[in-house]
Amino acid sequence: MGSTRRAPLSEIAHGRSGDKGNHSNVAILADTEAGFLWLKENLTVEVVARYFAPLNPTLVERFEAANVRGLNFMLYNALAGGASQSLRSDTQGKSYALALLRMEMEIPKTLLSGVS
Repeated sequence: MGSTRRAPLSEIAHGRSGDKGNHSNVAILADTEAGFLWLKENLTVEVVARYFAPLNPTLVERFEAANVRGLNFMLYNALAGGASQSLRSDTQGKSYALALLRMEMEIPKTLLSGVS
């Protein structure tokens, strides 16, 4: 058996997201320090930008918050005008963290709970 398994990010992290005008911020927080180190290496701006490409963000930036084992992504202009203008079903980006946590990646088995 391989040393990784395809799994959703929710198996090693949790998240929160919301709006900042026409921008959305998506915070992903690792459950463990080892998970945070893996996220820093693998959950890159490029990966997140590709995942959210259908929303047409003009820029994606990543900020680290090591004290809470978190990565915060800003998706600029991803809300189609923001809460008062957008016709999207999620005008405030509240579901974006859940969406990102559903993204599957090849995660080391040592980080996955219940896997030896």
